[in-house]
Amino acid sequence: MEPPELDADALIANPDTKVVVCCGSGGVGKTTTAAALALRAAEVHGRQTVVLTIDPARRLAQSLGLAELDNTPRKVEKVTGGGLDAMMLDMKRTFDEVVLAHTTPEQAAEIFGNPFYQAMSGTFAGTQEYMAMEKLAQLRAKDQWDLIVVDTPPSRSALDFLDAPARLARFLDGRMLRILTASSRGGHSVFSLMTSSMSFFTRTINKILGGRMLTDIATFAASLDSTFGGFRTRAEATYRALQDPQTAFLVVAACEPDAIREAIYFTRRLTEERMPLAGLVLNRSHAVTAEGLSAERALGAAEGLEADGVDSATADTLRVHARLVTTVATETRIAARYTTACPSVPRTRVPAFPADVHDLDDLRAVGTAMTNT
Repeated sequence: MEPPELDADALIANPDTKVVVCCGSGGVGKTTTAAALALRAAEVHGRQTVVLTIDPARRLAQSLGLAELDNTPRKVEKVTGGGLDAMMLDMKRTFDEVVLAHTTPEQAAEIFGNPFYQAMSGTFAGTQEYMAMEKLAQLRAKDQWDLIVVDTPPSRSALDFLDAPARLARFLDGRMLRILTASSRGGHSVFSLMTSSMSFFTRTINKILGGRMLTDIATFAASLDSTFGGFRTRAEATYRALQDPQTAFLVVAACEPDAIREAIYFTRRLTEERMPLAGLVLNRSHAVTAEGLSAERALGAAEGLEADGVDSATADTLRVHARLVTTVATETRIAARYTTACPSVPRTRVPAFPADVHDLDDLRAVGTAMTNT
């Protein structure tokens, strides 16, 4: 049974759709998908759109005609319609912004100068995913854009943001900070109060900071304890926002075994977490125009032409057709694995393009292909 078709145009044109999150394994065209959808939402549907990438790849900036992307939305020129901004998450700067928003300037300066904060804000597991959600919350709070399109990190870490907010909040909220403060001041080992994963983290930080680590933790905790204890509250609010019908998740994949396997994982995880899954974008798909000509017949005809000394260019064309037919058959079998595992998920196919995406025209072509299945 054929899966239902995903109407990507209807999704991004719908004024009730406020956030689109693109997730998938690495190398499947996720960044291009996010940029193409954002551009089409702006130009075709007149929506004020911003695209946020968490993947450090520079392809998005290049294709949008920008010299660079950073933590501040930058206007994309030569875009008609509603308008498009683009940005790339700067984890450290976003963490600093959170500190500034919840402390006085004096407290912020003390926190920024603390070695424990400097190490944690840039290296703590889950910080990137948590700060991505903080940045998403900041963009939503500005109420400046009709649509926010988020390009997530590659591989399964793309879904770490479902766990990271609560994980980081448990460490940073007021109660944990008070425990750290008390244990440090009382001379008790902070390691005995942490899980094995946190113990590994503290050992790592200890290598960086030396014997001052516990003192730095205590100072950090004292600075934040009374004014910066709302991580869990905001994390829970962000998680609920992801479950809101105004958010739509798109799983992006290619017709490759590993990518389809990851897509099935993403789909099941999103379903378990009750996240609003809109559908699957199957990139780099191939198709044949002469469907009645099998690979075997094409190869046989090519051999016959060459044996008769007829135009070799025709024989070469027949061989290309045979390879394409074989490729399509392979992709169909691979894609069927997803359909079997997730039969009710809408799907759209995007054809393989002869070259990589380099500019706005290329992105427009991708957007058109994605929405004209």
